[in-house]
Amino acid sequence: MDFDWITPEDAAQKWGIKPRQVQALCSKGKIPGVVRLSRAWLIPKDAIKPRDGRYKNSEVDKQDENS
Repeated sequence: MDFDWITPEDAAQKWGIKPRQVQALCSKGKIPGVVRLSRAWLIPKDAIKPRDGRYKNSEVDKQDENS
């Protein structure tokens, strides 16, 4: 099994959020396929940014409606 991984810093840049937010999402199990290796999180390269549960109508929902 061969996967391409990115770091929380890379995911944060890709998704437009802070690295600490990505780490929190990893800890809460919100990103499928994430792996903890010692103190480092490994995120699958094709992982999709989880929906922001703080808002009922987030930007992601608006984009989905327009598609």
